[in-house]
Formats: sequence, structure tokens, C-alpha cells
Amino acid sequence: MRRRITRLTALVACLAVALFAVPLALVAFAYQLADERAELERAADVAAITAAAQDGAGRPITTLVGTGRDSNAQLALYDANGRRMLGEGPASADRVVRDAATSSVETTDSLLSGSTDDDLVVAIPVTGGSAPMTVRAATSRWEVYRHVAIIGAGMVVLAVLALAIAWIVAVRVTRRLTRPLEELTRAARRLGEGDFTARGPTSDIPEIDAVGVSLAETADRLGQVLARERAFSSDASHQLRTPLAGLRLGLESALECDDVNAHIALRDALAAADRLQVTIEDLLALARDTHQAAEPLDLDRLLTDAEVQWSRPSTDTDRPLIIHRDRDAPQTTASSAAVHQIVSVLLDNARVHGRGRVTLRVRDAPGALAIEVSDEGRGVTTLDADLFQRRSAEASGHGIGLALARSLAEAEGGRLYLSRPTPPTFTLLLPLPNPGRYPEPDAALAGAGTLRAS
Repeated sequence: MRRRITRLTALVACLAVALFAVPLALVAFAYQLADERAELERAADVAAITAAAQDGAGRPITTLVGTGRDSNAQLALYDANGRRMLGEGPASADRVVRDAATSSVETTDSLLSGSTDDDLVVAIPVTGGSAPMTVRAATSRWEVYRHVAIIGAGMVVLAVLALAIAWIVAVRVTRRLTRPLEELTRAARRLGEGDFTARGPTSDIPEIDAVGVSLAETADRLGQVLARERAFSSDASHQLRTPLAGLRLGLESALECDDVNAHIALRDALAAADRLQVTIEDLLALARDTHQAAEPLDLDRLLTDAEVQWSRPSTDTDRPLIIHRDRDAPQTTASSAAVHQIVSVLLDNARVHGRGRVTLRVRDAPGALAIEVSDEGRGVTTLDADLFQRRSAEASGHGIGLALARSLAEAEGGRLYLSRPTPPTFTLLLPLPNPGRYPEPDAALAGAGTLRAS
């Protein structure tokens, strides 16, 4: 590409020089010819005046005095019979001299139609003398060619200089254009190889910079999509553990107990499979960032699903789930899938790491709907920043749940935080259709504790 642009620029420069040089050369030749003719006319005029003055004074004409810059001009004086009286020229008058003598006007000859093959000739009749005479001035056409050649040589030098400058400029401009394009090509190749940090160069060329910005935006979008898809596998493995455990527990109980009604076991298994399917669909929707039209969150269904989730995976009767719902709990348009997954994470966290009774409460908060999950376990001692940090490197999936729950809450415009370290209480604040100000977490809790990571 670089060579093609350089060659094309050089070709255009050559064409431009040729289009200007040929007409300019013709104009220079015509100008030089006219200038030489004018010089000969001036020399002939001066010689004619001098000859007339000498003849009018009765003195013999011994010299022909000419003027002008051309010292090679040949002057000759002819009488009425066409014989040369004085000077340099043909012995007898040529056509130019005869025409000037008969017409009493000056006659000039061009380089191609002169009386001789090598001369540019001008003839002027002498007036004011005792007898008719004609002054002839001539110069070699090669003098004209010499001056034209000098001008042409200068033009050639200027043309070569112009082409050299055009070549240098073409090389510099081509490098400036192609270098960012080559860097863009390398960045696109890196992006194709999976490097989403690839960025285009800044070249101060708006068109190329626009391509670089588009490439960077594409890399960011692809990186986000890939990150969501990668996070989906770990999030799904974490979120599917509880419904899979419930499904497996129900089937194992049906197999081990002969007195269990098979229909009841199958019905429970189908219900667990339905919840598993809903969980997978919710996770897929959240991973692909697909949002449905804003509809009020069904709190009754949320609490029912929470009760079923708590009761199915375990037969531990010493850890009941207590649900409280305030009558004045407001409505929120947060994503049902996101809220279900957040509550599922908090309940699973309380089951695995908490103790005693687990309380799920839905209440009103200033400008928000508050959902709290607490248990009777030991207090939290880890910093809040570490508590919700994702630790996806652990193969078992631990360290994913709370980070996932907080990210889902923030994606819905809400907030998830540890409201009390003892007893451990997590509060989810969800925005209302007409939001107000969220209550700020207790400042004393900002530096307290860590939670057992789910």
C-alpha cells in the first residue's frame, strides 16, 4: 500500500509538471523569438538613423552603429539597386531587403521563412537620406535556440526539484497514513487472537482515529460479553447446587424408603426440576443482560420460592425459616430474576455458614424496598470490601455467591450490604418507581467485619 500511494503521488506530480512545462516551454520560445526580433529592430532603427544623419550631412557612410544587448547582430546597408554598400550580409539584397525597399515599411522574417536557413532577419528602409537605402539586421537562429535552451535547462532543474520535493512529501505522508493503519491491523489481529486489551493508535487523523475508537469499543464489548459468559459457568455452578441437592435428596429418599408414595416423590422431583429450569433461565437472562419490561416484583412468589428453597434441600428441623412481610412494604420494578438469585444466595449463605433460625424480612425503607436475611450465627469479622470480593479461583465455587449477589443488586440500581455484623444481617435495598434517598449503612459497621463467603 505504501509503495502504491508513493508511486501514484509521483505519477500525479509528473503529470502536473508535464502539463505545465510543455505550454510554458512554448511560451518561453515565443517570448525569446519576439525578444530577439525586437532587439534586431532596435539595432536596425539606430543604424538607419545614423546612416541617414551621415548621408544628410554629406559625409560618406563609413560605419553602421547599432545598439542592443545582442553583440552578434550583423548589420548591412544596401542601396536602391540591392547592392551591399557596407556591413556584413549577402552581397545582393535578399527578399526581406527587397520587400522593405519597395514597401517602405520594415519587414521581418521568422526562423522558418527567412531568406537564409540560419538567420533571423529584419530590414528597415533609411529615410531622410539623399538616396534610397535599406538597413538589414540579422542574427543566427542558434542564438535564439541557445537562450531558449538556457531557459529550458532552468525549467528542467525546477521540474526535477519539484518532483524530488513531491517524492519526499509523498513518502512522509504515506508513512504517516500507513503506519497507524499497520498498527490498527496488528491490534485487530491481537483482538482476533483473544486479546481484548488491544487498542488502536492515536494518529491525529480523524478518519483513522475513528476506526481506532470503534475497534476499542468493539474490544470492550467483546471482553464484556466473554467475561459474562465465563462468569456464567461459575455463577451457574454455584446457584444450581441447591436445587440439584434438593432434587437428588428427594430421589434418594424415594429409593431408600419403601413406604414413601412414589407419586409424591415424583411430584417433588418434577417441582425441583421446574425450579432448576427457572434458575437456569434466570442466570442466562442475567448473563446475557436481557431485561424484560419493567413490572412490579411479585413479593408473594418471591417469599414462596424462598420457603420452598429452604425446606427442600434439608430435613434439618432445628433451623426453621421465619418470614416477615410488612403490610406497607412498597412495590419495586427490579428484575424478578435478579432478586430471586440474590435472595437465593443469601439463604444459601445462611444455610451453609449460619446457625439457628434464619429470618427473611421484607419491609419499607426510606425511598426503597428492603429485604433482610439474618441468622443466629457468630458475628462477622471481615472487612466489607473483602466480604463481597469475588474469589473465583476456588474450584468449589466458594467466594462467588455474595459477589454475584452484590453485582446483581448494583445492576438493578440497588444496594446489598452487611447491615449488622452480630447477628449477621444482610440488607438488600431495591429502588422504587419514584425513588428517594437510600438509608446509609451504619458508619460503625463500615470497618467491621467479614462474612462467611458463600
